[in-house]
Amino acid sequence: MELQANAALIIIDQQKGIQQPRLGPRNNPLAEERILDLLGFWRRSSRPVIHVQHLSREPDSVFWPRQDGVEFQQRFLPQDGEWLIQKQVPDAFCVSGLEAQLRGAGVGQLIIVGVATHNSVESTARTAGNLGFDTFVAEDACFTFDKADYFGTLRTAEEVHAMSLGNLHGEYATVVSAALILAAD
Repeated sequence: MELQANAALIIIDQQKGIQQPRLGPRNNPLAEERILDLLGFWRRSSRPVIHVQHLSREPDSVFWPRQDGVEFQQRFLPQDGEWLIQKQVPDAFCVSGLEAQLRGAGVGQLIIVGVATHNSVESTARTAGNLGFDTFVAEDACFTFDKADYFGTLRTAEEVHAMSLGNLHGEYATVVSAALILAAD
């Protein structure tokens, strides 16, 4: 892997609401630490950082705009010069202007991290790949939750995460570890 000088780090939905116990069991308990490792590196190297914030249309969502769950976690607050993309659906490209901003800035390589692997991370990575961006997903800097499949069988967060990454790898994105990204500079 070769990391471009203007590769963008896209951090998805690191908001207070994602810490709600009602979301259930999750995987990758160190995912936030890996995100912070990448974020620190991106800031030190002056590469573009993009914070994605979900503003839900559903009042019972942890990301409903009228409660504090919609706010960024303190450790993931955007800094001056970093981009803020707000979305109302899982895909960060949908009606957000993200593609135009990336193209306008000459960014062609994306590193995607955050939550939930099977939802916003996967949908954003699929679109990025379909749009022709050189897309990477840091598997250990993402996490998800237990989820029932279509037939009602409960799948563990680890299973959901692995299947989502399997859906992405090789077709829409390249799935790698945060350490591999950090070593690529």
